Amino acid sequence: MDFPEIDPVIFSIGPVSLHWYGFMYLLGFIAAWLLGNYRAKQPNSGWNTDMVSDMLFYAFLGVIIGGRFGYVVFYHMDLWLKDFWYLFKIYEGGMSFHGGLIGVMVALIYFAKKNKKTFFEVADFVAPLAPLGIMFGRLGNFINGELWGREASEGFFLAMRFPADEKGLLRHPSQLYESFSEGLVLFLILWFYSAKPRPTKAVSGLFLLGYGAFRFVVEYFREPDAHLAAVSQVITRGQVLCLPMIVAGLFLMVMAYKQKGK
Repeated sequence: MDFPEIDPVIFSIGPVSLHWYGFMYLLGFIAAWLLGNYRAKQPNSGWNTDMVSDMLFYAFLGVIIGGRFGYVVFYHMDLWLKDFWYLFKIYEGGMSFHGGLIGVMVALIYFAKKNKKTFFEVADFVAPLAPLGIMFGRLGNFINGELWGREASEGFFLAMRFPADEKGLLRHPSQLYESFSEGLVLFLILWFYSAKPRPTKAVSGLFLLGYGAFRFVVEYFREPDAHLAAVSQVITRGQVLCLPMIVAGLFLMVMAYKQKGK
């Protein structure tokens, strides 16, 4: 089937336009704010609603600045050198997860010091909220018709042709696979796992482990970017980047439960 015709602009008022891509990030932020406030109101949470709003503000800046800056610097420096304003054209799509993760980590370190908390106290609180942002972000990629998947068989019911694909092939909508697995499923796992008290670092470790594992699998259906070509016939550059996350996640969880035992 063909990609559904979706106008990337929801509405315009004069020179100001609201794009679906930006709206998806806004939805992720709102969902994280509502759920964060819910968790903060639980007995002995150590958080309040003002802290949640403050933390999400810094995290949101970290996602946007780190994600966009990482994408442009690592993958499209050539376009930035030609057009300085390309860096700010977020509505056209193009965010680096790893750049966004680094941006969020810097933001959380600042927030933790400001509020006299440890980094992992903050990270464990944020981790269950993050997949919602990933879910909405990947939906934004789908609406933009970007980051499509590999070629799919003619009979596969989800296979579709994306307008920007010059080859015109039937492809996997890998953005939806990521939205479901790295977003919705990972959120449910983390939300219910963290509903009970867990040792410090365990929730953060499960996030890294879960995201790395889901992304590793989806990479088999995702068309590698020109800048992230396969490093061999069996593994992509994206999968290589997932391996440290999986190892770090396992390490943090093992360390968390060992410390709990002591």
